[in-house]
Amino acid sequence: MIKRIAITTILGLFLVSCGVKKRTTYAKKPDPRTTSTTARPETKPVSESKSEGAYALPEDNGRFVKFTVNSTEEYIETFAEIAQFEMKAYGIPASITLAQGILESGAGRGVLGAKTNNHFGIKCHTGWEGDYDFHDDDEKGECFRKYNHPMYSFRDHSIFLSSRARYAFLFDLDHDDYKGWAYGLKEAGYATDRKYPHKLIALIERYELDKYDRTVVKLGGIVKKEPKQYEHKIHVVQKGDTLYSISKRYFVSIPELMKLNNMNNSNLAEGQKLTVKSEKIR
Repeated sequence: MIKRIAITTILGLFLVSCGVKKRTTYAKKPDPRTTSTTARPETKPVSESKSEGAYALPEDNGRFVKFTVNSTEEYIETFAEIAQFEMKAYGIPASITLAQGILESGAGRGVLGAKTNNHFGIKCHTGWEGDYDFHDDDEKGECFRKYNHPMYSFRDHSIFLSSRARYAFLFDLDHDDYKGWAYGLKEAGYATDRKYPHKLIALIERYELDKYDRTVVKLGGIVKKEPKQYEHKIHVVQKGDTLYSISKRYFVSIPELMKLNNMNNSNLAEGQKLTVKSEKIR
């Protein structure tokens, strides 16, 4: 309860009714081989749709906050309100955000979460300039994003899903369609575990997380995002390319990539031209 009150107090101070959109910029990522300086995120509010659902995160004070929770129930009590705020600002069901956080971070008790406050297992990827740490996952010593407070991890999760072409179709679903979201995340390639949707749905129904979706929908104020525009580009297959590596490079799922190119199998030939979809820069 103390953790929940603390988070609520911090967020309450920075809720805005006239809508500001938070843009986060990061200091240049340090080279761990030459320096131990920690890069800190800096919050830059900019214009957003006028809605009580939009809010700006408090500026990072540069101090790593270590969170310890003792149970899944305590995790939910601690972060449910943040998940609801994110739902208002980005349209991702709070139940999905909470279920993913529970699953990916072991309800905040996993090693990665303890080291990095990264509750969604988001890796560094190209262009990440924030702080980071290394953790064994699919491969040994992979780079994972690091946050000074879990609330920044929740925000980055929202930005991650809402800014990539392969997840765009999810935002056409009803805001409280947690089953559609669960299956859609798997279809879009968020996780390789074929049981991933079932695990999310089981968590949502066991802990009745969908009640948080219904509350947000009932109160209204969910920001309506302007539909993203995408364009098609051509990728010429290079030696060593696989559908997996190409899908990761352009943030499209393998099924979508195969559908765009009328492929019946995953075989590629060097020099082959593939149509890929990417966000259109306006």
